[in-house]
Amino acid sequence: MKGSNITTIPGARRPRVVVVGAGFGGLAVAKGLARAPVDVLVVDRRNYHLFQPLLYQVATAGLSPADIAWPIRSILRTQRNASVQMGRVTGIDTQRGEVLIGDRRLSYDYLVLATGARHAYFGHEDWETVAPGLKKIDDATLVRQRLLMAFERAESDCDPEERRRLLNFVVVGGGPTGVEMAGAIAELARGALASDFRSIDPKDARIMLIEAGPRLLPAFAESLSGIAKRSLERLGVDVLLGRAVTECTCAGVALGEERIAARTIIWAAGVMASPAAKWLGVESDRAGRVKVQGDFTVPGHANVFVIGDTAAAMDQNGRPLPGVAPVAKQAGRYVAQVIDARVRGRSGPKPFRYQDFGNLATIGRKSAVVEIGTVKMSGFAAWLLWSVAHVYFLIGLRNRVIVALNWTWNYITFQRGARLITGRESDELPMAPEQDEIRRVS
Repeated sequence: MKGSNITTIPGARRPRVVVVGAGFGGLAVAKGLARAPVDVLVVDRRNYHLFQPLLYQVATAGLSPADIAWPIRSILRTQRNASVQMGRVTGIDTQRGEVLIGDRRLSYDYLVLATGARHAYFGHEDWETVAPGLKKIDDATLVRQRLLMAFERAESDCDPEERRRLLNFVVVGGGPTGVEMAGAIAELARGALASDFRSIDPKDARIMLIEAGPRLLPAFAESLSGIAKRSLERLGVDVLLGRAVTECTCAGVALGEERIAARTIIWAAGVMASPAAKWLGVESDRAGRVKVQGDFTVPGHANVFVIGDTAAAMDQNGRPLPGVAPVAKQAGRYVAQVIDARVRGRSGPKPFRYQDFGNLATIGRKSAVVEIGTVKMSGFAAWLLWSVAHVYFLIGLRNRVIVALNWTWNYITFQRGARLITGRESDELPMAPEQDEIRRVS
């Protein structure tokens, strides 16, 4: 044992693999080492694994948080060589081989960092309070609270200008999260909430999707980007392309000289990696991702691996690997094979090759776009494929059944059963002293 403050697994004599982060990548590593002669310790600041691709459904009252999360201990309960500790990592001591969790230290023989990413506001971190993103359950419930409170306040507000500001919703970022979020808000306003109010008509809500680039879904084929744009416009979403947000306040957003009044702003424009590069003291790219070698090891640290959104890795063709769940899962399984081979004294696996299963994005009810290799799909068939894929990749039979039943019910009834306003009053829609300075956009 190294140091007086080191936590160890009782009776451990085998190499210890510490996995930081219980997302898609981290769990893939832990499960991949189930039969390896090692002890696995999974560390996460929360006690659950989260299915992030469906966070937007929690934010728009389609699902409850428990439908897309599962306790880490429950996932690994049958894996005898795996343990779980809850804690927030604050640093890495690579010289001593220790992970720092406050004043605690966890020794490791192999370390895997799968700590994910956070929102990126491109140097405007103060925007986060008025334009929350979607990376964790707390974000989703905060967005849900603000969305629903906007309608509630509009119902009781007698000022037509303020009512219009309350019924304007801005989503910043035209990637899959932004597209799915904008479509879901439109359906919430025009479907589930349509008959619930007396003083306002939720169908009057204006949903704006702002993208700085020339098209939506830049990772998709251009033809599918066009289909996504038209599908959103049929739902009533105003799509603004080639327009960069230059300011966010609690009264709205600025696009250069133009200002759009809106009480609810949702950020889906970019991500920044966790502080893993800073912990390790190694080189990173502009997004803070650790530059790793072909086997996901960190240069100069052969026993330290970085995967998922935290890693700047290249595919077999020299192109950057995308920050999506399949990449994290495949990388996690590969790293498990590398570690297993090393502790057994065998040669490692073949070089990592990412198997691309394609891109999927849903655009509200009955519509989606799917790109799998040369196959491109859109419309209802793509939506069915998207639904089946997301249910399949959820962890736990209970969650799969509940989500499938919820979606079936919502589809038949046009209702959303998780329309609960929860959280602190201080998290509700902030009121802006400068609200009269921003004009309403007609």
